[in-house]
Amino acid sequence: MSAEEWEIVWFTAWVSALSTVVILPFGLAVAWLLARHQWPGKSIIETLISLPLVMPPVATGLILLKMFGRRGAIGGFLHDTLNLDIVFTWRGVLIALGVMSFPLLVRSARVAFEEINPRLEQIARTMGAGEVRVFFTITAPLALRGILGGMILSFARALGEFGATIMVAGNIPGQTSTLSLSIFQSVQLGQDAYAFRLLGVSTVLAFIAVWTSEWLMRQRKGSK
Repeated sequence: MSAEEWEIVWFTAWVSALSTVVILPFGLAVAWLLARHQWPGKSIIETLISLPLVMPPVATGLILLKMFGRRGAIGGFLHDTLNLDIVFTWRGVLIALGVMSFPLLVRSARVAFEEINPRLEQIARTMGAGEVRVFFTITAPLALRGILGGMILSFARALGEFGATIMVAGNIPGQTSTLSLSIFQSVQLGQDAYAFRLLGVSTVLAFIAVWTSEWLMRQRKGSK
């Protein structure tokens, strides 16, 4: 593989990993709220979180483009106050990957939280532990395998994201080119050998991520 190809692989890997880290605290908070509390409109929130899984990725990308473009509510504010652009930058890639992989993290973490016996948390509270301490000493450790599985699935989803990314960030060589975007462009240009090399790397990375997630799920079931 050439230096250019390795640059694409490295960019895709690190921005996918960073997107997973960025959405992690928000994903855990949402998953915990969904698993432990009931409130009016909960089903609407659940539906909204799952929408990126069923909507066309380009539709999600279009929404993000309108939100984070210079004329958008968020993008305009960031540009005017911080001189920070999102669209057609690596930040756009980061946001697109995070939004598309967020539902997978929430679903996996929520299931892990729901499998924990609430009595264990209640015992800790009766002994004087606050909610934060209960979460980090009881809830999170017991749900760790499910959380890790969700993180790995989110990372794998980010690796293969295409539709939303090309809408928000485009395919700018050396700046926003991910594996999926580069494979698509290579096929369009008739560079099949180039495309298949990137396809091979993408397949290996996805296989490792999914296999690891499945292994964690088997370990979690075996420990019950």
